[in-house]
Amino acid sequence: MNTPLFGQAIPVLASLDLPRTLAFYQDTLGFKVRHIDQAGYGIARRDGTELHFWKCDERHIAENTSCYLRVGNIAAVHAELRQRIASLGAVVHTDWGMDELYVIDPDGNLLEFGQERHAG
Repeated sequence: MNTPLFGQAIPVLASLDLPRTLAFYQDTLGFKVRHIDQAGYGIARRDGTELHFWKCDERHIAENTSCYLRVGNIAAVHAELRQRIASLGAVVHTDWGMDELYVIDPDGNLLEFGQERHAG
């Protein structure tokens, strides 16, 4: 049996204020979080998704960063987040066959939630 050369990719996003960032991911997005204060680092996990955060003082870095999170049911994600994010837009049906939902975190990072659209 061959061991894969590559494993899971984990985005590392900029955070201007780690406690605020982690509170957003926990309270708004439903992640379990861990703040490693002495390292200026944070971790958020939900189901099979893991995101990391590093303390950064430059907002333009976060505002020019995004990550894509594949989800199993975009409609369910939208329904859950709609209860917590008043400005949440509708699910977008892209020309490349994905149904997507966009959230910008308090630091300016763009989170793109996506599910492949099945022909039907």
